[in-house]
Amino acid sequence: MKISQILDKIDEKQLFVPAFQREYVWKRKNAKELVASLINDYPTGTMLTWETNNPPELKGDHKYDERQGAVKLILDGQQRITTLYMLMKGEIPPYYEEHEILVDIRNLYVNVESLSLEYYKAKSMDGDPLWVNLTDIFKGNVRYRDVVDDLEKKQDGERISRDREDTIDDNFRAIEKIRDREFQEQIIPPKASIKEAIDIFYIVNASGVNLTDAELALAQISGYWPEARELFKSKLKQLEKNGFVFKLDFIIYVLLGVLHTMGSKMEKLHSLENKDKIKDAWKRLDSEVLDYVLNIIKSQAYVDHTKEINSVYALVPLIVYTYHKEGEKLSQIEIKKAIKWFYYSQIRQRYISQLPQKLDKDIKIVVEESNPFDKLIGVIAVERPLEISKDEFVGAGTSNALYGLMKFYFKSKNAICLSTGINIRKNMGKKYELESDHIFPYSLLKKNGYSRNSRVKYRLAQEMTNRAILTQTANRSKSNKLAEDYLAYVKEQFPTALELQCIPDDPELWKLENFEQFLEKRRIILARELNEFLNSITETVNEELDLDLMEMIAEGENSEVEFKTTLRYDMRQNIVNKKLEEVILKTIAAFSNASGGTLIMGVDDDLNIVGLENDYKTLKSGTKDEFELHLRNLVNHAYGIEFATNNLDIQFPIVEDTEICLVNIKQGLRPLYTEVSDKNGNKSKRFYVRSGNSSPELDITEVSTYINQRFEKV
Repeated sequence: MKISQILDKIDEKQLFVPAFQREYVWKRKNAKELVASLINDYPTGTMLTWETNNPPELKGDHKYDERQGAVKLILDGQQRITTLYMLMKGEIPPYYEEHEILVDIRNLYVNVESLSLEYYKAKSMDGDPLWVNLTDIFKGNVRYRDVVDDLEKKQDGERISRDREDTIDDNFRAIEKIRDREFQEQIIPPKASIKEAIDIFYIVNASGVNLTDAELALAQISGYWPEARELFKSKLKQLEKNGFVFKLDFIIYVLLGVLHTMGSKMEKLHSLENKDKIKDAWKRLDSEVLDYVLNIIKSQAYVDHTKEINSVYALVPLIVYTYHKEGEKLSQIEIKKAIKWFYYSQIRQRYISQLPQKLDKDIKIVVEESNPFDKLIGVIAVERPLEISKDEFVGAGTSNALYGLMKFYFKSKNAICLSTGINIRKNMGKKYELESDHIFPYSLLKKNGYSRNSRVKYRLAQEMTNRAILTQTANRSKSNKLAEDYLAYVKEQFPTALELQCIPDDPELWKLENFEQFLEKRRIILARELNEFLNSITETVNEELDLDLMEMIAEGENSEVEFKTTLRYDMRQNIVNKKLEEVILKTIAAFSNASGGTLIMGVDDDLNIVGLENDYKTLKSGTKDEFELHLRNLVNHAYGIEFATNNLDIQFPIVEDTEICLVNIKQGLRPLYTEVSDKNGNKSKRFYVRSGNSSPELDITEVSTYINQRFEKV
């Protein structure tokens, strides 16, 4: 279908977009790239459509009337089509409202001589006839002769060269021809049901390039519950007015958590069977749970805006926990423990990576455990130390998670703005919005060697310990006063203000030449007081917890973990390969000869879970029991029954719905030698040890010394 026909059909109410489609999210860069591709006649993607007599709810004001007969819906490609509609017509298409256009990509200009594309810049474009708004070209408001005439006027009537005029004419034609470009159309059969159409939509987007898993899940939900998207968006607008800004993805993670107690496998929400459960869950979330949890965060964790939060997804386990209380309010001790964990989840960046897997673990804990937040704090402690070190502040700017905790702590102390004396909790009026200002002005530090030319010193100048929390109006009035003058003024006007913001009360440290000593002193104060703040919230039980299996796999191979794709099946040659069994034995011996470790089979080098099916099919019964028996027989033959019985723990956990094999090897009490064969079948004994993430053979000259040192106490 030609692009011009697509746009006309949209205006003629023959082509629609279903309500489950997301907002317009393309950036200006995307729009420029699309136009450049069209001008150069490059491929520009396809459009997936579905003609149906039973459409789902449509975007925009139009309501389907069965008297219309079949209507055509755009399921995929609507971001490109919306871009073209806005650029060619200069208007928002009828299926979108203004607030759904997250970035307005109109006012794109083209240089009709070079075909460069840029968004309007007054300095370079005003007075230059070559820069023309693309929309004006498509609407016929500017033609190539207009540009040529304007150029000649600028040259006092002197004609431009024929070659230059032809170039401009050719470029105008290339742009105008975009209207006649064919947009390749893929069509879903009319007989498809809504569910089948959305499934196809999901498959088309399953690569995750265009839509996230949460957005695809939302599309499925909207298919069987058409009002869902608007209900969710309405709630998000309400929350935004109170400082809590979330995307629709957040709601989907919450629904997955409360209904299926997990943070991954969004496909769990795809089934129509979820409809009544989701509607009931949303009713409670909307009317009770979300507001309750966010009020706790606002009133007792001192969070005034989601901008202050490192990851909003830390709120998901809190919401799931509260939801599963079945209307019962949290006790004060539960609230305190939840807030303490929330703070640690922020400063230790619990959800900075592997979000779905970590939510899986944390949601399971809040649903199943009787003392969940102690355990969740223990999970964080396994990954990183809980105690804050003063060295963590070195070079850490305001984007560091500790800066958020610093603000929460100051608010808990009823800290005040250094210049106005106003409490730094959320205040009324834009001029009292909070800002972070340099205590030692950067303009002065820059003159004294703390510029970008010295990366280390520049980071010190921008360090959070050189920041005070001021209201906007105070920040404007402070200007570039010397720290010693400004802080002396603050101390005189508001005697407690410096202490409340952990600023050293030593005038000697306020001098420019003592800047780095000032930072060091404030680091010490902040580390001490923030640790005391966290510890004083409430007492929690310190529980030592091991990393779960998914986290162990995600961490990759190391001195204690090794992955093998198979036990004996050669994936390249598609045959049983006995040499692979030797590699397994070598790894077991290496762990035993060192400090012990874990061998995981069924995981490839790229950390993909491939399972054991290939190994199973090489065995008679093809079961895990036979697999374990075969493995133990190999170990029995190589190292003896006693070792196989006492030093190996073999398990078959399910990961991502796939069975793998986990072999925990204890630190051995005696050295193990492994018999290996060379390419000629000659056998010899080798001694392997674990070194980093590999299991090398120890040189014969080193074996005796290693054994004496390693096994001397055995």
